[in-house]
Amino acid sequence: MTYRKTFALDKETSRRLKTLSLAWNISQAEVVRRAVGQAAKSPSLQFKNPAQIFKKLHDHGQGLTLEAANSYLSEVTRDREAWRNS
Repeated sequence: MTYRKTFALDKETSRRLKTLSLAWNISQAEVVRRAVGQAAKSPSLQFKNPAQIFKKLHDHGQGLTLEAANSYLSEVTRDREAWRNS
């Protein structure tokens, strides 16, 4: 069964889609199918919720340090307060 979809692409994405289609000698639809297939195999999809993603980042040393996290939260708090008071 075939499903028809309509996408709104920015100029650069549209250009890339056409370039890949020509380079691979396949339709633009096939480029999209292949890209979606590859994305679905992504290891990041094995985590169903944000807590699992953060745990993985932390376990692999890719998380924020406590100091950086606190600095970021302070900045966000200041920005929100400034926005509310404007």
